[in-house]
Amino acid sequence: MPTSFYSRLKKSQILSRPSTISLIAVGIALSVTIAAGIFAELQNRAVQRQNARSAVAEQLGVIRARLEGNINGNLQLVRGLAAVVATHPDMASEQFARIAKNLIGGHSQLRNIAAAPDLVISMVYPIKGNEQAIGLDYRQNQNMGVTAMRAVETGQMILAGPLNLLQGGRGFIGRFPVFVDQPDGSRSLWGLVSAVIDVDRLYRDSGLLDPDLPIEIAIAGQDGVASGSTFFGREEVFASEPLMSDIVLPTGGWRIAAIPRGGWPDNPANAWHVRLLVMLCGVLIIIPIYIAGQLFDQRRAYFEELAKRQAEMERLSQRLRIALDTSKIGIWEVNLDTGELSWDTRMRELYDIPDGQEVSTYEVWTGALHPEDVKRAEDEYATAILSGEMYNSDFRVLTSDGSIRWIRAIGAVHNNIRGQNYILGVNWDVSDDIQLKTRLMTAKQNTEVRNRELEEARAQMEYYSLHDSLTELPNRRYLDQHVLDRQSRRKPTALLHIDLDRFKQINDTLGHAAGDFMLSHAARVLRENAGEDDIVARVGGDEFVIAITGAADEQRLSAQASRIIEHMRLPVPFENHQCRCGVSIGIAIADRNQTDYGRRLLIDADIALYRAKSNGRNRFEFFSDALKAEIIRNKQMADDILAGLERHEFFPYFQPQFDARTLEIVGVEALARWAHPHEGVLTPDAFLKIAEELDVVPAIDHAILEQSLWQKTRWRAAGIDIPKLSVNVSAGRLDDGALMQSLSTLTIEPGSLSFELLESIFLDDKNDTIASNFDLLRDLGIDIEIDDFGTGYASIVSLIHLRPARLKIDRQLVTPIVHSDSQKRLVGSIIDIGQSLGIKVVAEGVETMTHAAMLRDLGCDFLQGYAFAAPMPSDELFEFARDEEWRKRA
Repeated sequence: MPTSFYSRLKKSQILSRPSTISLIAVGIALSVTIAAGIFAELQNRAVQRQNARSAVAEQLGVIRARLEGNINGNLQLVRGLAAVVATHPDMASEQFARIAKNLIGGHSQLRNIAAAPDLVISMVYPIKGNEQAIGLDYRQNQNMGVTAMRAVETGQMILAGPLNLLQGGRGFIGRFPVFVDQPDGSRSLWGLVSAVIDVDRLYRDSGLLDPDLPIEIAIAGQDGVASGSTFFGREEVFASEPLMSDIVLPTGGWRIAAIPRGGWPDNPANAWHVRLLVMLCGVLIIIPIYIAGQLFDQRRAYFEELAKRQAEMERLSQRLRIALDTSKIGIWEVNLDTGELSWDTRMRELYDIPDGQEVSTYEVWTGALHPEDVKRAEDEYATAILSGEMYNSDFRVLTSDGSIRWIRAIGAVHNNIRGQNYILGVNWDVSDDIQLKTRLMTAKQNTEVRNRELEEARAQMEYYSLHDSLTELPNRRYLDQHVLDRQSRRKPTALLHIDLDRFKQINDTLGHAAGDFMLSHAARVLRENAGEDDIVARVGGDEFVIAITGAADEQRLSAQASRIIEHMRLPVPFENHQCRCGVSIGIAIADRNQTDYGRRLLIDADIALYRAKSNGRNRFEFFSDALKAEIIRNKQMADDILAGLERHEFFPYFQPQFDARTLEIVGVEALARWAHPHEGVLTPDAFLKIAEELDVVPAIDHAILEQSLWQKTRWRAAGIDIPKLSVNVSAGRLDDGALMQSLSTLTIEPGSLSFELLESIFLDDKNDTIASNFDLLRDLGIDIEIDDFGTGYASIVSLIHLRPARLKIDRQLVTPIVHSDSQKRLVGSIIDIGQSLGIKVVAEGVETMTHAAMLRDLGCDFLQGYAFAAPMPSDELFEFARDEEWRKRA
């Protein structure tokens, strides 16, 4: 734009008084700012109050959970004692004190426990400080009799308190009615078991007395009634808009409320920060709007001046247009200083530009060109401008109907009288001249394209024959031909054989689309963790191979395998599901001294992969000669086990069990042995793992049971009467729906046979088959015996639920009792539990007569171990029992 234009704009036009439109816009912005400020103030107050309530709710939830957990935990301990009393109503005071002692201590807030047969307190622990409670008759005591009789009438535990205790302090008193099952099926009242929970310890352990607690708490619900009076904190808390929650008790409940210390805040701490921010935002909005109004006024003045200049230009160009109306040559001109482009009417016709479209920019020209000619045409145009020489170019133009028109352009650079640089030129249509040449060139190109397509199709067919279509990885054929073949140029130095874990479960549960997605994901992970020269291939459904072609050592391969396992362990989202798919990896390092070592390498890696999967999956293993020998040995062992079952090579050894006091033989335990044709007699540790993999352990259990019953018949016929025969039973055997059918074919005298179960088996309450088989075994007169007790996670409740005839203390607990007082006390506690529940206790691993004497003094019922006899065949047991050799050792 010429400088004279700006001289026509007076200074007052730029900095003039604001127009009405500008003032209206500023007024609207000010109103919106004020409204936003009021809204922000209200929102800030609401958010601050909500944050305060959220903080109080979080603290209240923690306190409520601790208080509820401590109370219910204490009551559950006493409930367990009440259950024991119900099963042993004639329990002595010493046994009651021993069990109660284990319940009172640092792990609970119990202060004392009392038992009241016929509602008269006769047993208290601890006695010290509670002597006056002995002899108390609940029926004659007005203070305690109300809640005690309510517990008897309802048959439920009643929690009273907090109360002031006669022996000092305050406490909650839980009273448990105890009923005893009578032979005729009725239930009679035995009495009450009551326990005192120390209030101060309960409050302290639950965090209510924490001086740093940021909230103030009040609790209502005297004697477990939620609508009762307030017994902790200020009653005013309930009237201060508190957050409230319920504390659930075994019977009844409390109401707990909390507010911040000092009450709810009135004004947010950041009130002035928000107000200043709103004011700042208002300034930032109003000032730009005011400036925009001024700029709008300036722009309007500019367009008025532009309209005048446009009218002058149209008058000047009219004369030139008349002169060129009859010409078929289009004239164009470009101002090289401003980039402004000028076309006449013929130029519009040549480029098929509508009359109303603006053509004053360089992009109008380039936009009309054929895309393939743009780069060349622009280069020729730029070269002419830079050199100042003649411009000469041929190019194609795309018209609106999709047809192509060839244009020839000629131009020259010049300067006008004002010193501005211009390029002026002409265009005309040369389509007819070039059409023939174009057809010839097209025919040649088509021929070349067809030749290329044939070559690409052949290459593509070869590619797909050697690659997996899903992952685009090389396939097994590629691996055999280009990597593992002895003639291949790329020799592998190591091989990683990779198998996806849990892939079948993903396919079965989420479908094949999810499986394909996980295969593609696995391919990406393997590519990312492979070396630049390594080869990643998919050789099977969910199996992959990484062929290492560079230097390979165990440290580098271990790190690479670990990265792959770590990355594949991460969850992958697929259609709103989190898919997890681990990997097992077998690694083999090439031995260059072998011929055709490439194919041998894949076999070795597959063996290592088998070991990785058998050791728990989601891991890697290296191939070694020892591993190869072990695989071969395990395969041979598996074949021998199957053949051994067919040839009846599995037979029992027997280890006697003795009465701890009389040293009479009270039973034997049958232990599985295998008469291997080449390796002699083998114990279970030599074959049990492989037998579990073959799923033949139930068959071995059945064979041992059959032979043990037959041997017991032989002993009785020879005059040796052993009362009890114990046989180990596996979880697979118990979970067999046909177990009872197989037992029905055997002659089993009720009470003479006991099934030994591992401690972890009988705790699986979710298995209906095992639970049903337990009941049917009892109907057949087969006792249940818990083996290895003390090494699992049994509880008194689970023992009561199962009702085993005997439990066997594991040798790991028995062995150290001669040197460890704590271990001795532990074994004594297990014996006490068994006796209190009417369960006979067997100690195994009795290695010395010192062990035997200690266990007898602790009250153990039966002994088993090398101190008396090692496991032996049936004939040796017959001689052993007849000669009473163990008495010589005792």
